[in-house]
Amino acid sequence: MATTVAAPPRYAVPHTKYERGLWSWLATVDHKKIGQLYLYTAIAFFLIGGLEALIIREQLKGPNGQLVSAEMYNQLFTMHGTTMIFLVIMPMGAAFFNYLIPLQIGARDVAFPRLNAFSYWVFLLGALFMNAGWIVGAAPDGGWFAYAPLTTQQFSPGLNMDFWVIGLQILGLSSLAAGFNFITTIINLRAPGMHFMRMPIFTWMSFVTQFLLVLAFPIITVAVTFLMLDRFFGTNFYTITAGADPLLWQHLFWLFGHPEVYILILPAFGLVSEVLPVFSRKPLFGYPVMVYSGILIGFLGFGVWAHHMFAVGMGPIADSVFGVTTMLIAIPTGVKIFNWLATMHGGSLRFTTPMLFAIGLIALFTIGGISGIMHSSPPADLQQTDTYFIVAHFHYVLFGGSMMGIFAGTYFFYPKITGRLMDERLGKIHFWLTFVGMNLAFFPMHFAGLNGMPRRIYQYQANQGWDIENLVSTWGARILGVATLVFIWNFVKSRRSGAVAGRDPWGAATIEWTLPSPPPEYNYAVIPTITSRYPLWDAKSPELTADVPHTPEGEKRTDVSVGGKETHASFKGPSDTHMASEVAHPSAKELGIAMPTPTIKPLLASIGLTVMFLGLILKHSVNYQSLWLPVLLAGVAFFVVSLYAWLLSPLEPEHH
Repeated sequence: MATTVAAPPRYAVPHTKYERGLWSWLATVDHKKIGQLYLYTAIAFFLIGGLEALIIREQLKGPNGQLVSAEMYNQLFTMHGTTMIFLVIMPMGAAFFNYLIPLQIGARDVAFPRLNAFSYWVFLLGALFMNAGWIVGAAPDGGWFAYAPLTTQQFSPGLNMDFWVIGLQILGLSSLAAGFNFITTIINLRAPGMHFMRMPIFTWMSFVTQFLLVLAFPIITVAVTFLMLDRFFGTNFYTITAGADPLLWQHLFWLFGHPEVYILILPAFGLVSEVLPVFSRKPLFGYPVMVYSGILIGFLGFGVWAHHMFAVGMGPIADSVFGVTTMLIAIPTGVKIFNWLATMHGGSLRFTTPMLFAIGLIALFTIGGISGIMHSSPPADLQQTDTYFIVAHFHYVLFGGSMMGIFAGTYFFYPKITGRLMDERLGKIHFWLTFVGMNLAFFPMHFAGLNGMPRRIYQYQANQGWDIENLVSTWGARILGVATLVFIWNFVKSRRSGAVAGRDPWGAATIEWTLPSPPPEYNYAVIPTITSRYPLWDAKSPELTADVPHTPEGEKRTDVSVGGKETHASFKGPSDTHMASEVAHPSAKELGIAMPTPTIKPLLASIGLTVMFLGLILKHSVNYQSLWLPVLLAGVAFFVVSLYAWLLSPLEPEHH
């Protein structure tokens, strides 16, 4: 990885009022700060969603539970599912997209920094909007899938589903903005020599995920817009008595909902594919096949949605087609599992906390995948659908898969984000509590489901064969709660007192580990030129990459920038902590690098957008119904003014 000359010097005016304190976070357009905002917000909602799950499990720990009412139970399972999918796993992925992609491709920022900030603030306000239902005693209560016509005004009066419908609309805008931004970033801002087949595998899986986002979210946007029009303006998109198709919502929702599964799991696959080679001291086995399998998963993900609908009576032809496509999508997923195992085979394994979570994903996701294959058979699915067998399946996929991968990535990249390592002893306690608790919580649900326990019931009678399974599941959930507290303590404590990490504490292979920890605002003082897939190993351990394709010249040197000067870096692996004590980074101005101007305008625009949707909520409010139109118009006006102010202001400051 040689270096190229940066662009001609353009000195940025210092932004003193944006440099510190709360204002620096509210006005930031730095992809690294935005990534941290996503991470902290998602962790907060992980605690909320976990608390909702614990209440659900306490209600079901024995027959005839009395902890919560049926109405409250409906709100709890609706908000638990919605929170974990849209407010935890997706923003966790977005946190890593934001922080890592520019670092991994050798860029100084994303393509549209202000749109990136807007995406975060829209997400945050949408999440708060959806949870505001708890404050007014009207949290969403129609399931995270919100089946229409049951969620139309006729069958779900009140504000409950209004919060869900509008909140999801707001969150969808955030996801679409982020998707277009990262597609543009990856295509246009890669460093010289960073060919597609040299990109880190996390960037590749993120790339596929962005296409899933921009193709799948418009579908759910259409579905939710129809429902919003039915609820607020009396249209009949889902009114069966007016001639609507009773399966319209299901087709639209699951045409989004199954690609959504891969939106949730592919970033975790990418994180695990970064962790395993480092702690196996081997290049990723079958890198091209891993890339192609990720693309194939994204492609086939749009062709399997109706396996969620085998019970609705689509007929034998449709059932057969979707059964076959469901079997087919197991092939590229299985390829990844075998390639991860092959990566570890014969390697010099180090069982660090990130490695344990990565191995945990392989084991637990495989269990979820096997139970998923069962659902490709319509006769078997008819027995399992809407039972706790399905609950067990998707928790093994989304917790055993997505969350285990996210934990692996968090422990792995925490030193790059903070400059400090998380505590390994606490990390291993977290892993084993999570692994044991997760299996205790969800594996018994397979048996409860096969014994006939239906989903979404808030009580059950004794002597139906479900008592022991539910008690064990509740104890597993309690253990998961303790594990989460250990993780939070480790996360917070390590930020203050963790061991100093240095640039490359793990002995990694990709270019983000050449940067200081945490990186400066501009990332790279000199844009690198990439000559292979594993440039750091080329310099430190060339024997590891002897079989990896390089440029025709066979360039193996790794040059990085320290203090704005090109130097040949010397790496010593995990013990090389002296780099953390370097002098402070030179500023962008000192290096002649123009960075985008921090601005509060994306936040203001997102507030206007949210106020606009708030007006619709007031339309169904008893006490404030007369205010709905003025509030809506005020929100539109504030959004338009903020957006124009944003678009008319220069991205970079005046240069001199």
